[in-house]
This record gives sequence, C-alpha cells and structure tokens, in this order.
Amino acid sequence: MSFKFAFWAIGALVLFAAEAMAPGAFMLWFGFAAVAMAVVVLAVPGLGWLAQAVLFSVLALISVAVYRKWFRGKGRQSDKPLLNRRAEQLVGTVAVLDQAIAGGRGRVKIDDAFWTVEGPDLPVGTRVRVVAVDGMTLKVQEA
Repeated sequence: MSFKFAFWAIGALVLFAAEAMAPGAFMLWFGFAAVAMAVVVLAVPGLGWLAQAVLFSVLALISVAVYRKWFRGKGRQSDKPLLNRRAEQLVGTVAVLDQAIAGGRGRVKIDDAFWTVEGPDLPVGTRVRVVAVDGMTLKVQEA
C-alpha cells in the first residue's frame, strides 16, 4: 500500500468522522471525493501531489453538484408539517379578547399563553377568530 493511497484513505475516514459529528451533509461529499482519489492513486501511482490536489478539487465540486442536483431536499415529507409552528397551528381558533384591540393591536389568551393580536379595533371580551399569522403575532377578525 502506497503512502498516497493511505493519505487519501485516512483523509476520507477523517472527513466521514467529521460528518458524523457535525450537522448537515457537507463533509460527506468531500469524503466521497477522497475515496475516489484513493482509487485514482491506486490506478495511477505516479500521479504528483499537485495533480492530486487539482483532481480532488474537481471531484469534490462534482460530488457536491451531484448532491445539490439529486439529493438535496428529497427528504421524507412530514405528516405533521406544523408540528413546531405553534402560531400557525392556531389559524381558525376562536378566542376571547383579553385586552381590547386599540390602534390595531390587542391580546388574547389561548390555552396557557398570551398572544399579541392585530385586527380591527374591538372591545375586551369580543370573540375573535385567528385568520393568519405574522411571526408571533396573530391576525384576527371578529368571530
């Protein structure tokens, strides 16, 4: 086994280990390029270091391009797309104004949380329906 092969094989293992410790899928594709380089130096043992570096760069770019074209965003669709979007889950909910809407802003209590609401001016105690969400502000109209 040549030194160049060992260099690329160990480099690939290091990149795969780094990928296991870091979120995302970034180092994985460089690891694949390093594996390809290990195969190349076995097939062409006289390849110089500069040529190897250039070829590794090209292979890394190709592997990232393959990832972006065929694998990125192909994850499984969630059966609960609003799971971590609490405000968006409230669209359609009817609540009673805890604080009057004056100047376009007021407050409601839904379950155990107080929410800032925006809508037409309404007095305390009016039932309102959540019709949209803007960040953490609920857009409401009279129910």
